[in-house]
Amino acid sequence: MKPLLVELCTEELPPRALSLLSESFANAISDSLKQAGFLGDNAQTTLFATPRRLAVLISHVAPNSPDKPIRVKILPVSVALDAEGNPTPPLEKKLASLGFSGITLSDMEKAMDGKTESFFYCYTAPGTSLADGLQAALAAAVTSMPIPKMMSYQRPDGETVQFVRPVHRLLALYGSDIVPVAILGLSAGRMTQGHRFLSRDDIVIPSADTYEITLETEGKVIASFPARKDRIRAILHDKAQRDRVLMPESLLEEVTALVEWPTVYECHFDPVFLDVPQECLILTMQTNQKYFALTDANGHLCSRFLMVSNMETSDPQRIISGNERVIRPRLSDARFFFEQDKKKRLEERLAGLSQVVYHNKLGSLAQRMARVRILAVAIAEMLHADIPLVERATMLAKADLLTGMVGEFPELQGIMGTYYARHDGEPEEVALTAMEHYLPRFAGDVLPSSQTGTIVALADKLEALTGIWGIGLQPTGDRDPFALRRHTLGILRILIEKKLPLSLRALLNKAVGILAINASFQDPTSGLIPFIMDRLRGLLRDRGYKPDEIDSVLSQHPDRLDDLIERLDAVREFATLPEAASLTAANKRITNILKKSSIRAGSVQHALLREETEKQLYAAISHIKPSADILLTQGNYAETLKVLARLRDEVDAFFTHVLVMSEDNQLRNNRIALLTELHGMMNRVADISRLAS
Repeated sequence: MKPLLVELCTEELPPRALSLLSESFANAISDSLKQAGFLGDNAQTTLFATPRRLAVLISHVAPNSPDKPIRVKILPVSVALDAEGNPTPPLEKKLASLGFSGITLSDMEKAMDGKTESFFYCYTAPGTSLADGLQAALAAAVTSMPIPKMMSYQRPDGETVQFVRPVHRLLALYGSDIVPVAILGLSAGRMTQGHRFLSRDDIVIPSADTYEITLETEGKVIASFPARKDRIRAILHDKAQRDRVLMPESLLEEVTALVEWPTVYECHFDPVFLDVPQECLILTMQTNQKYFALTDANGHLCSRFLMVSNMETSDPQRIISGNERVIRPRLSDARFFFEQDKKKRLEERLAGLSQVVYHNKLGSLAQRMARVRILAVAIAEMLHADIPLVERATMLAKADLLTGMVGEFPELQGIMGTYYARHDGEPEEVALTAMEHYLPRFAGDVLPSSQTGTIVALADKLEALTGIWGIGLQPTGDRDPFALRRHTLGILRILIEKKLPLSLRALLNKAVGILAINASFQDPTSGLIPFIMDRLRGLLRDRGYKPDEIDSVLSQHPDRLDDLIERLDAVREFATLPEAASLTAANKRITNILKKSSIRAGSVQHALLREETEKQLYAAISHIKPSADILLTQGNYAETLKVLARLRDEVDAFFTHVLVMSEDNQLRNNRIALLTELHGMMNRVADISRLAS
């Protein structure tokens, strides 16, 4: 077995699609060859991708696929033979259609196919050559690639072909031998192209396993996408020195897809631009120019930045000065928007929100924020917060959407609102709310820091979730265009992590009541509650809680989530106690008894306690209950369950010696009452029967 290399040399590929195109190309070839039996058990697939090439190297490839035993069903015996046992015309026709015209009855075998006896023909199909197998794999790979936009172009010979970008060369090597395949009007060779400017264009690859090193040494091309990315990251950190380089993964990926021989140069801009909010400068550098901004130890933006070039030169001054000239008008635009926006207070922009359509069934953005304000005030009342502050913050929260800066850079919504509110002299909590009411924006994001921001964020997400769901646009499958899953996780995180003593159903009812005046709206509560609980289960699983622990708490349909984590932690701690297994099993048994019983339990009658073990259980319950009640009221759930664990011996003895379903109605009813009281005590923190294996 030898290594196989396949490469397409192209014009510059779309950078954001490069990784996806590379994976598709390589995996399609590898999967096709593997399915055909060309790959050894220890075959490894290595992907290569640069702006001007897609390539794959596969180790341990066989020159031919193995012979393959084939067993073909011909016809049922009853159809293939007549009454005298002679072949029928349908059999001859079937054999001819399968290309088995010379086959006789003795060449076939009879075997049962289910309940029917049928004729089968067994033969060995010879393996195919690697050239044939690779030709089929190449065709499948090229036609199945997720090309964002197909391009038609004409080959020098006049043939018109379609691909993501024009392809100039096809390289296919098996060891050191060329594999005679063709695709997109090109025949395979051993020639590839080096760096567009830093090397000669034609590079000869001696063998498949020398591809990467030959390209790097002779062609000034780092073919491996991960290696190129790691090199860029290392150079950026080195050039940053004591400063911190802002390196979002998406930007690093895109820049890696733009260069074949990365070199990093340090550039500067006029420090006068540092008067503009640094988020604006950073965003324009990253989005428009693909530059890497630098901040000092205090997080303040520096007036120097790093750019990744595809050119290595001993005198980079022209490259540096060119990029410094390019960035100046971009930063000037940001400063212009900022200075112009400050001339108009946020409050003066509010009227414009009525001209912005939120949704044709839910009205304008102004109408939406009026609903959010009512909901935020209701939450503020529940939490005894500063209502005028909440009203003011809600009123101004979306005003920055009408500013020039946010119009140019939508990613800055909220951030610019905070800057402009501070400039207008608004209270700090009002200013912070403009940014914080969007939080959390993604998994792991921070929560609002202020009470006002927390309230408006909660109201904003509740209104969006309830309103969009109520007009019939709930998520389906992977589709969630209104980010309702993200809004739900935000609501849950705020309620749990901020420990807000709020009823989830009361919040939903309030939101539904505010939206109910809309004719297009229908109460979504029945669908929302299960949806929210599913998101909650997923959130808790991500935090490391086991399914049975989660189920024990959520099966009780908690309406408040502020003590949810404490209950889960208490359940986890309880499960480690030596008494836990016995008590959970007993609790499950009690649950089943009570479910089957039609008796409406009253209070326990001491005079009807006949057996010594039931008297002991009742006495133990009476002794423990006061301290358990106090601990539960204090929210000390772990200690509550530890106190209840002391009942294990009495519970075990009760079920060993007492017949609950006695024929004596009075005794039976009294024992059901005793178990009902015990069940209520044991399951106030969580349904511990759910922990039983």
